[in-house]
Amino acid sequence: MQKFRRVFEGIAKAGQSTDLNDFYTELFITERVSGEVNKEHEVRLIETASRKPAKEETPIKLEDIFKPLPGQDQPSRTIMTTGVAGIGKTVLTHKFTLDWAEGKANHDIHFTLPFTFRELNLLKEKEFSLVELLHHFFIQTKGIRRYDLFQVVFILDGLDECRLPLDFKKYPIWTDVTKSTSVDVLLTNLIRGDLLPSARIWITTRPAAANLIPAECVGMVTEVRGFTNPQKEEYFRKRFREETLASTIISHIKTSRSLHIMCHIPVTRWPLLSSSFLGDALASALLLLPR
Repeated sequence: MQKFRRVFEGIAKAGQSTDLNDFYTELFITERVSGEVNKEHEVRLIETASRKPAKEETPIKLEDIFKPLPGQDQPSRTIMTTGVAGIGKTVLTHKFTLDWAEGKANHDIHFTLPFTFRELNLLKEKEFSLVELLHHFFIQTKGIRRYDLFQVVFILDGLDECRLPLDFKKYPIWTDVTKSTSVDVLLTNLIRGDLLPSARIWITTRPAAANLIPAECVGMVTEVRGFTNPQKEEYFRKRFREETLASTIISHIKTSRSLHIMCHIPVTRWPLLSSSFLGDALASALLLLPR
C-alpha cells in the first residue's frame, strides 16, 4: 500500500504526489481474439481503437483478470495484457496490487509479487533460486520456502523493456524453487509452467514485443484499449475538480479530432499533457472561461 498508493503525475515536483484512488478511472480491457502481432504504428493503433465501438466487445474488469471468462470452466494461468505506450498498463498493475493489499478484491490471493523487467534486467549476470529472487525483492518473504502452499500472482510488467535472453526452446526445464540458476532461466520456466505451476502470471507489454513469449505459454491475451468516450470525461472531471473548467476543457477537446484521439490514451501517464499540442488546448480552454 505504501509503494503503490501514491503516484506522481506529469512533471512531478519534489514531494508532490497524488493518491491513485483519487484519479484512477477504469480502462476498457478486452480479450484479444487474434494471436497475430499487430505491426501497425502505435499512433494508427490508437486511432483504430478509438473508432471501435466498445459495445461490440465484452469488457474485462481489472479485478476479474484471473477469473474465467463466460463459457470457461477454469481461469487462465498466464495472462498477457498488451497496449500501446502510455495506455495505462503499469497503472493497471499498480491498481490491481493496491486493491488486493487494501482487501478490496481477489481475496483468494495470498501473495501479489510485482516485478518490472527494467529491474530484472539489472540481474542479468547473477544467479538466484526462485526463493532467493523473491527474498531479494521482497524481504518480508524471508522464511517462506513452500510457495506451492499458497495462491501466488507474479506480475511481470514491461516485457518490451526486457533485455534478458528468454529462450523458451533451448533452456532446460527447471522445477526446483530452491536451486540457483540465471534469472532468464527462472523466468522462462516460471512462464512455461515448469517452475511453480500453481502460480498465476500476468505479463504486460507493448504489442510489438508480445511474440517474445510463445503462444502456447499464454492462456489468454487481453488488450487495453484506453478510455472510452465516457471514461475520458470521467477522468477529466476527476483531474480538474472545478466543474466549469472541466466542462470547458472537455468541450474544447471534442472540437479537435486529433486531440480527441490523443485523449484515448489515459493521461494518468501525463506525457500528453506536457506536450505542446494538448498543452495549447488546455491553455485555450482556460482562456474561454469567464473572468
